[in-house]
Amino acid sequence: MLEIRIHSRGGQGGVTASKLLAQAAFLEGKYGTAFPLYGAERRGAPVTSFTRISDHDIKVVSQVYNPDIVIVLDDTIMDLVDVTVGLKEGGLLVVNTENGEKLKDPKYNKFRIARVNVTDIALSLGLVLSGNPILNTPIVGAMAKLGVVKLESAEKAIRDMFSDERNVKAAEAAYEKVIV
Repeated sequence: MLEIRIHSRGGQGGVTASKLLAQAAFLEGKYGTAFPLYGAERRGAPVTSFTRISDHDIKVVSQVYNPDIVIVLDDTIMDLVDVTVGLKEGGLLVVNTENGEKLKDPKYNKFRIARVNVTDIALSLGLVLSGNPILNTPIVGAMAKLGVVKLESAEKAIRDMFSDERNVKAAEAAYEKVIV
């Protein structure tokens, strides 16, 4: 079973990204679950979301404590929370960041690192809601590039949820721009 934890802020799309990943896995004939853990429910507050993907029934209904993958949609959260807590050694840390400076810290050396600037992708396509870039669809494209789901199933899941084709374009752009 693949376990994923997503760190985001309210309004960035972390919860929706979690659902899109589970839906894309379902479209591939796998099992997927997705759910959030909220603190103070307001725009901008830290939110943690979880996704599990498996070839078999998923009977675990708890938070993900030892993820295989951690996704960070806002790298400022890394200043507040150790996003790698519980991340398996050799696990994948995927960060939305402009330049990756924070990822040069030696504490990240025991993890595989991927980065992509999904904020710029969303802004370049005008994917903005209430003044905030929409980060969920591009990060799902990045996860497709990293082998979590296939790009075709990610695109189908996105189209099933959103009618605006810019969301698919954002996923495709992130698929091309992710740096490992």
